[in-house]
Amino acid sequence: MPNRLIHETSPYLLQHAHNPVDWYPWGEEAFAKARAEDKPIFLSVGYATCHWCHVMERESFEDPEVAAFLNAHFVPIKVDREELPDVDQVYMNALQAMTGSGGWPMNMFLMPDLRPFYGGTYFPPRDHPQLPSFRRLLEGVHNAWLHRRQDVLENAEDLTKALSNALRPQSAPLPDDLHPSALAGLSRAFDQSYGGFGGAPKFPHAPALLYLLCHAWLGDRVAWKHLELTLERMMEGGIYDQVGGGFHRYAVDGIWRVPHFEKMLYDNAQLARVYLGGYKLSGKPRYRQVAEEILRYVLREMTGPQGEFWSAQDADSEGVEGKFYVWSEAEVREVLGSDAEAAIRLFGVSEAGNWEGVNVLERRFPDEALRESLGLSPQAYSEWVESVRARLYERRKRRVWPLTDDKVLADWNGLMLRALAEAGRLLGEERYLEAARANARFVLGTMVAEGLLRHSWRAGKLRPEAYLSDQASYGLGLLELYQATGEMEWLEAAHQRAEGIMAHFRDPEGGFRDSPSEKLPIKAKDAYDGPYPSPSASAAELLFRLAALYERPEWYEAALSAVEVYARSLQHSPFGFSALLQAHLVGAQGSELALVTPSRWATEAQKLYLPLTTLAIGPSHTLPVLAGRKAGLAYVCRRGVCRLPSEDFQGLKAELHALYPNARLD
Repeated sequence: MPNRLIHETSPYLLQHAHNPVDWYPWGEEAFAKARAEDKPIFLSVGYATCHWCHVMERESFEDPEVAAFLNAHFVPIKVDREELPDVDQVYMNALQAMTGSGGWPMNMFLMPDLRPFYGGTYFPPRDHPQLPSFRRLLEGVHNAWLHRRQDVLENAEDLTKALSNALRPQSAPLPDDLHPSALAGLSRAFDQSYGGFGGAPKFPHAPALLYLLCHAWLGDRVAWKHLELTLERMMEGGIYDQVGGGFHRYAVDGIWRVPHFEKMLYDNAQLARVYLGGYKLSGKPRYRQVAEEILRYVLREMTGPQGEFWSAQDADSEGVEGKFYVWSEAEVREVLGSDAEAAIRLFGVSEAGNWEGVNVLERRFPDEALRESLGLSPQAYSEWVESVRARLYERRKRRVWPLTDDKVLADWNGLMLRALAEAGRLLGEERYLEAARANARFVLGTMVAEGLLRHSWRAGKLRPEAYLSDQASYGLGLLELYQATGEMEWLEAAHQRAEGIMAHFRDPEGGFRDSPSEKLPIKAKDAYDGPYPSPSASAAELLFRLAALYERPEWYEAALSAVEVYARSLQHSPFGFSALLQAHLVGAQGSELALVTPSRWATEAQKLYLPLTTLAIGPSHTLPVLAGRKAGLAYVCRRGVCRLPSEDFQGLKAELHALYPNARLD
């Protein structure tokens, strides 16, 4: 018989709906039961494409004896971290404070009033040298609850107090060398051989790459050197799906070879922008190709019938991690026939394989050398590679596909909206703009309630939660769609998101809070980047950009305050705050480009890659920043102070060069 999760829409919760554990969803029914029966809450947090979440479910949550003990002595709650990011953030901070590390599944023990007192991540079914079995852990916590309640209470009180103190603002003046110092800090973490940051497991860390990209555009050669090496090594490795396009979540090694095979919407949205920017700076066609392959992958496999973008694809297929993506040499030969020998060199295939007896495809063999050995022209070689990839993809389609988590998250959709709109603008590709418009129509028409964008939608059901990340990330996507099309409806919708941020997410202690909810024992507020920008960073960037277009100085001041709250963190931990540093760069060195229509050359100007510039396009009566400007001219401004108007494209580039003397404006 299914448990209460059968009534939920989250694919992750539905995976657990037939467990013998008497799971509750997060909510007052579970909290009231814990209070009434004086039982601790067992909170288990994960997500649909989490490999170790699946493992722990099979080993423990499907075990009738474990489930019986859990049901008798605890109130078990299951949470999809992607659906309730504030719950995940608060208790992950607690777990990291207790143990020094975190991860998923996250398993926490809470007082009935929701204060945490103990926790961990994965627990095995039997005792290990470093870990107790899950059953023994439950018995130990139950014994402490019965016989050492005062210790449990003191632990909860001390932990809650420490976490609350850690959230207090530590504002400080921003130093003049903030960005040079941050770049030096990032450089110290950089892998000089394979790019990226640190060793295994190696994540792309897209916010840091976007920050490097912006400095590379400004002319910083070290930033470009680091970024270029990372782009080259990542697109060669197995972390990139060489057959279908798109990036896996991370590599388990330090050389980008073997991925953890799940694919996330947020990674691919950001990395499409990184490769697109790399193409605009370098002119390398391969970077554009990777960016477009990512976008085509998302439109093909991660887009719903109404233009909505889905969240993720699982690492596992038929219960085996990576099975959908790996190849034997024999299968490659069978599919490709006479082309197999060259393709084996192209993708580094061998009989022994490069991972557990099979092959994760890579592209480390020099293309030029292979092209010459085949006697093909550059165009013919490119067509041959695409033919090989297409045939492998068609064979792979016959396999059992991994699960696709088809819930729609507003903030992640905003990241992909921004990527598609930017690609459409810079590349002049209408198909990307049409996909962006379709998404915007769906999200704005389906996921807004009482003026706020709601976080999660699936199967016709909209959840009530609204987060800072939703307003900010989707607002930036809408702003980019306006910049690409000049269509005011998207800018007006971005303006509404900014109004929502100012009305509902300001923190009296400084900056923004991630959630307006008062139910959690600790405030949800964190500017530290995960795999995508922190909510505060996205909010600050949106407000910096819109403040200039709408002449709203109070928005600029709110954004600057949100940066200054974390001044010490920016100086000491630039890697964890790259997106907030990027937002500050927009505020400190950003500009506005007012293109007053009708104009003969506005479309040409729209295609410029200007990561620190916000475009305003339209007749003079449509926006404060355009008011009083002459049609057909372009004005480069910085917070209302404008340079001489430009009458043609070359004049505009000269004015931009005056602001950004080392930037590439080709």
